[in-house]
Order: sequence, then structure tokens, then C-alpha cells
Amino acid sequence: MCWTLCAKKNLPKNTLLLTDEDAFKVWVIFNFLSEDKYPLTIAPEEIEYLLKKLAEAMGSGWHQEQFEHYKIGLDASREGLSAWELIELIGSGRFSKGMDRQTVSMAINEVFKELILDVLKQGYMWKKGHRRKNWTERWFVLKPNIISYYVSEDLKDKRGDIVLDDNCSVEALPDKDGKKCLFLIKSLEKCFEISASDKKKKQEWIQDTESIFRHTVPAPIQAIQTSVNLLKLGNPPPHKEARRKRKELRQKLQAEQEELERQMIELQVANENKQKELETVRKQLEEAAARASEEEKKRLKTQMELQDRFCLELEREKMVRQKMEEQVAQKSSELEQHLQRVQELEEMYKQLQEALEEEKQARQDEETVRRLQARLLEEESAKRSELEKLHLEQQQTIQMTEAEKQELENQRKIKEHALHVAMQQLEQLELERKQALEQYEGVRKKLELAANNTKSWKDKVAHHEGLIRLIEPGSKNPHLITNWGPAAFTEAELEQREKSWKGKRSSPDQ
Repeated sequence: MCWTLCAKKNLPKNTLLLTDEDAFKVWVIFNFLSEDKYPLTIAPEEIEYLLKKLAEAMGSGWHQEQFEHYKIGLDASREGLSAWELIELIGSGRFSKGMDRQTVSMAINEVFKELILDVLKQGYMWKKGHRRKNWTERWFVLKPNIISYYVSEDLKDKRGDIVLDDNCSVEALPDKDGKKCLFLIKSLEKCFEISASDKKKKQEWIQDTESIFRHTVPAPIQAIQTSVNLLKLGNPPPHKEARRKRKELRQKLQAEQEELERQMIELQVANENKQKELETVRKQLEEAAARASEEEKKRLKTQMELQDRFCLELEREKMVRQKMEEQVAQKSSELEQHLQRVQELEEMYKQLQEALEEEKQARQDEETVRRLQARLLEEESAKRSELEKLHLEQQQTIQMTEAEKQELENQRKIKEHALHVAMQQLEQLELERKQALEQYEGVRKKLELAANNTKSWKDKVAHHEGLIRLIEPGSKNPHLITNWGPAAFTEAELEQREKSWKGKRSSPDQ
């Protein structure tokens, strides 16, 4: 059915050496030798095997170089030929040059019988009858489990079968009754005496199969003993066994090729990874060199900046020294104003004490406000946690069963009321917190005012700080230390001046 549907559409028109029947046989052979996957293709090794069988059946020599050249020309992306391409290849006569159409047809028929019909051997021989004991020439066809004999090779008139099984055996017989090259086929039911045309034919029909199983490609001539041994061993026909071995060899070679490709890919990937690692290391080295160069530039820049800063500071110190010398010269002129400024300082000191007292009081007020605010925040946090607990309990009550829904609804209302009360309390706390913040803001403003007053007094004190500075070089005796540095007079001088100040103070009172 497949052939009938597909032949007219796909069969090549230039198959000069093939009839439709021969093309059908080639198509059947293709289905036998093709790979077991769709779309069906025949591997180059099977093509070579089939062409060798055809060349052997035609009696022509096999040209291996020609086939290798053709094999190279095949598309590398394809795994083999389709059925129609194989028919076109055989019908084109490329590997059967010099052979006529009838010879090619006979070769295809012979290969078809061997591969498809499992015909191991066929030919004319003489058979002795069981009843009349006469010798008659018959056409024998040997298959793996049976020997059929016909009147002629056209296979139209079948005369009988010899069933082969494990109990059959073949043995040679001596010449008798004017017949030569005799051998006997024994079975459980009957024995068949057969005469071959010569000793070679006789040996071909009864030869052992041991040498056949030692080759990948079966020997071209099979025998009765081969069939018997195959049945005893339970093996398939030689050509099927050879096809299986060729397929296993192809699969093995393909697996090795795939493994080799996988290893090559792994090596390539490893090489690429190494290249990437080397590139990464190179980039890291370049980045490290760039960073080192940048750091060196920064270090040089910092060194230059420090050097410039040191020069500026040195110049500034020189200027400060000159100013100090000028100030020391001016201090001598300010000695007369010293008493008046001391009095002003005493008054300023009293005012400063009052400002400090006010600042302390403001700080205490601020601390009180902070404590009140912290207490309010803690109460607010407690209320918030209580509200969150009430909210969680409310969510848990919602998830309970329908039977408790009414009771839970009442509890929810109670809790909502409590929540409402808590919210009112929270709002009250929020108002109190705002009032506390307003009080805190007022205290903070008072504190800032007191700080400003303190700062103004500090500025006045700082403005008159030169009154107790060094006025002129004193003796080499130990100097007194004031809040502004070394004193400009000794302890004895200070006692004298205190006595004079006390005398001046007491004189106006008198």
C-alpha cells in the first residue's frame, strides 16, 4: 500500500536499468537496511554493503575508490540516502557500468531473495524418490528453517519441503547407483538422499557455519549445515546477524565520535575559560597598575600640599610673632587703664554669675519638660501596644466558627467601645504632649536667651582679657599662671599691687 501511494509521486523518471518491479524490490531492501528512526535513511555503510552484494551477484568487480569518491560527495549534514535516492543511484548504472538491464534485474532479484526472503542458497540437484527410488532433478531453495524443492527455477510447481530443526543433520555418502557427490539429510520423519553436480557444490551445500560467524559480512554461499547450526544456536540468519553487527559497530563508532566531540567541546570550553581567566588577570593587573599610579600621584600631590601648608604656617607664625611684639609694646601704654578695667571686670563677673544662675534654672526647667515628655511618650506607647493587642484579638475572633459568631460580635462591640475610649485617651495624651512641647519650646527659648546673655558677657570678658597679659619683661623668678597664660608679674609684685589697690580703695571711703 505504501509503495502504491508513494511510487508515482516520488519514483525517479531516469531509472533506465530498473523496472517497476526491480524498483519495488530495492525499496523493500531499503526498508530492511535503513535506520530505525524517522525520516528513514540508509547509512553509507549499508549502501556500500548493498552495492557490493549487487556487484558480486552481477559478477563484476567492486571499485572501492569510486565508492569512496561518491561517499565524499554526499552532503555532510545528512546521515544517508532516502529510498528514492537509493533507487535513482542503482538505476543510474553508476556502479554497474557495462551491465545490461537483465543482469541488473537478476542481481537485484538474487539480493532480494537473500536479504528479504532469507534464501541462503538455491540451485539444481538430484533427489532420490521415497517410493519409486528414482532420481529426479529438482530446483532446491534453502532457507533458515526449511528446504523447498520445485520442478524448475520459476518456482511455480512446488514438489515438497524438508523441514529443518534441531534434530536434523547432514552427512556425506559414498557414490552409488551411478550417482556421485551424494549427501544425506536426516530428520525425525524421513531421510533425503541428494546428489550435487560436483564436489564443490556438494561441499557448499553441507559446509559448516563456523567460518561464517567469524566475519562481519556473511560468506556469499550458505549451506544446509549452516541452517541446522543456526537453528541449534537460536541465531538469526547470517545476513540479519551481519546487519545487527554492522549497526552495533556504527552505533559504537557514533558513540565514540560523540564522546570525542564532547571532549573537544569540553576542551574548547576549558580553553575559553582559561582565556577568560587570563584576560581577567590581565585586566586586574592593569587596574592595579592604574591604581598604583593614581595613588602615587595622590601621594605626590598630598606631599606638595603639605609642604605648601607648612610654608604658609611658617609665614603665619612669623606674622603672629611680629603682632605679639607689637601687642607687648602696646601693653605698656595700657597699664594706666588697668585699675579701671579690673573694676569693670568685677562688675561683669557678678553679672556673669547671675546669668549662669539663670542658665542653670533654665536647664532644670528643660529637664523637667523632657521628663514629662518622656512619660507622655511611654504612656502613648503603652496605649498603642494595648490598641494593637485589641486589634489582634479582634482579628482572631473574626476567624472563629459561625456558632460563636453572635457572642464574638458582642465582644467585638465591647472591645470597639474600649478601643474608642482608648483612642480618646490617646487623643488626650496627644494634646498633653503638644502642650508639653509648647512648654518645652518656651523653656528652650528662655534657655537660648540666657545663653545669648552669657555669650555677650563672655565676649566682654574676652575683649578685656589683655588686662592681665604680660606688660613688660619681669624678673627671672617663677611666674604666676592665669586663665589667659603666664602672668606679667611675680608673686611679690602682685602682693605690692594688692596693697596699693586696697589703700586706694580705703582712701575714698575715709
